[in-house]
Amino acid sequence: MTQKKRYNLHENHENDVGYKAYFQRFLDFTLPLVGQPVNALDFGCGRTSLLSTLLKEEGIACDFYDPIYHPDTLNDDKKYELIVSTEVFEHLHQPKDIFENLVSRLYKGGYLAIQTQFHSNDMERFKKWYYHQDPTHVVFFTVHTFTVLAKMCNCKVLSDNGINMVLLQKHN
Repeated sequence: MTQKKRYNLHENHENDVGYKAYFQRFLDFTLPLVGQPVNALDFGCGRTSLLSTLLKEEGIACDFYDPIYHPDTLNDDKKYELIVSTEVFEHLHQPKDIFENLVSRLYKGGYLAIQTQFHSNDMERFKKWYYHQDPTHVVFFTVHTFTVLAKMCNCKVLSDNGINMVLLQKHN
C-alpha cells in the first residue's frame, strides 16, 4: 500500500475536535520550552495544515510542507526558529538525511520538535506493538536514537516525554 493510500484512510479533518486536541497536546509539550519563535515550519503536515493554523493562533508565522499533499510549498532558502514534525519520521526511508536537512533549515539556537512513537527495545513487545503493524512505518526510534542524531548534527536533546515527543535545539 502506498503512503498516500494509507494516509487517506485517516479521518483527519481540521474541524475535528479530537484531531485538534491531538495537536494541542504536542504544542502543550513544545511551546513552553521554546519561548515565542517568530516563525515555524510544519514538516510533513499531511492533507491539512491544522498544526500550522494552531501555531499561527499562538502568534507564530508557520509554513507547511508535505511531500504528498503540499510538495511545492518548501522554500529551500528559508530558515526557521522552530520546525515541528508529527508522525512523520517513522515513514522516512532516509531519516538521518531528513534530520540533517531539517537541522540545516534552523537558525542557530532553533528548535526541532518531533513526535513519533518510541519503541521499548524489547523484541517481544515490538513484535506485538500496534505501531509497527502499519506497513508504511519503516523505521522506529527511541530517545537515545534522537540523542545520537542530535550529537551528529550539532544539536542537543532538551526534553522528551518518554512516549512519543522529543525537543532538540541546534547549538549556537
